[in-house]
Amino acid sequence: MIAQLLTPAYLPFTFSFVLMLGIGLIEAIGFGLGHLDLDGDANVDTDAGLLAWLGLGGEMPILIWLTSLLACFTIVGSALQQGVTAAAGAPLSWPAASGAALVIGLPLNTLVANMLARVMPGFETTAITTDDLLRSRGTILEGTARRGSPARAKVIDRHGQAHFVMVEPHDDAGALASGETALLVRRDGKLFYALPDTSALLQSI
Repeated sequence: MIAQLLTPAYLPFTFSFVLMLGIGLIEAIGFGLGHLDLDGDANVDTDAGLLAWLGLGGEMPILIWLTSLLACFTIVGSALQQGVTAAAGAPLSWPAASGAALVIGLPLNTLVANMLARVMPGFETTAITTDDLLRSRGTILEGTARRGSPARAKVIDRHGQAHFVMVEPHDDAGALASGETALLVRRDGKLFYALPDTSALLQSI
């Protein structure tokens, strides 16, 4: 069976299976640990109806959707090759089998993704935008943040998820040392500006 999976006719589905396991492992390790990067400014001008048809409506995480698609592609492709082999004595060529598996797998994945979205409502409740981090406190992880020299900070959002952002002090002459906490007050692109908790401005609020 292993030798069969390594033949050219089955290689696309073997690769898909290995990739699915890799993504699943990454998701399992990273579940609940937050995002390593955050970019809420990406605007994709795509027809919402197409996204819904693909099963990407709502807030379905792309990695979960991709894992589901790879699973559908692998199962459909392997079953197709085995069925054709039993009927005709030989499997389809890998391009033909891959195309057929994709045509069948996409609508099948839509059903699976929609089912996952129903049983995992957390997808819709924990998604935030970059601006949602404003007025949150972050902790400088390493180095000292100065104007023109940002430092990496860890921010916990209202859902308890950790985000890692680059921070500079709000004041031109200010500095944020490692371990210091500060309030994110504004941003420019991916760069946040923060006031330290010891700031007189915060003390007066």
